[in-house]
Amino acid sequence: MFDENRWAETPGVVDAIESLAASAPGDAVLDACCGPGRHSLEFAHRGYRVTGVDLMESYLEAARESSREDGLDIEFLRADMRDFRRPGSFDLAVNLFNSFGYFADPAEDLGMLRNIRESLRPGGRFVLEMLGKETAARDFTEGEWFERNGWTVLTEYSVVGAWEGMRNRWVLIRGAERIERSFVQRLYSGTEMAALLARAGFGEVRILGSLRGAPYDRKAENLVVLASAAGE
Repeated sequence: MFDENRWAETPGVVDAIESLAASAPGDAVLDACCGPGRHSLEFAHRGYRVTGVDLMESYLEAARESSREDGLDIEFLRADMRDFRRPGSFDLAVNLFNSFGYFADPAEDLGMLRNIRESLRPGGRFVLEMLGKETAARDFTEGEWFERNGWTVLTEYSVVGAWEGMRNRWVLIRGAERIERSFVQRLYSGTEMAALLARAGFGEVRILGSLRGAPYDRKAENLVVLASAAGE
């Protein structure tokens, strides 16, 4: 759900990433699973060279329209991150807003990370923001409801196995219109993510509790990874 509040938060998110990853305007950025492009647009406004990749054409169409309206030159591609690879092309890669862990096979998560690693230049940085196993267990609720953009949204959550994943069911209602979506997100602990990124070929891996660099402890906002490509 990409509401106005999420868009308003975007400059602060990119501020934090610039500080965390020591990135600078002119760098080439890969926005993996870019959605409607809110982070891609913000990076481009700051002078970064941006490629946004997503599978959903509706998101990409919205992102392209926003880019045209703002006079920005952003490459938006419809591609699957299990397949997308552009060796040695980017200084920074980001995967934000809890967009990791939805493939059916855990090997596909590793494959995506390997593709991102290969797409980075030596010394490039990768910033991943996701729901960690520890924070999921701490904050677990069986469901909630809220109003957003004219929709009543009902959610139901259940744990898969011994916290291997989280099953999600969303029901959106607006008048007589009703939309239902169900999906499972695979969960990783901080330790498991560090090991997975090492297997993917990353060098130094830091596990953090926020994009501002807070520790991954009981007060963590989410699970954030800062990983570097070998060759520094």
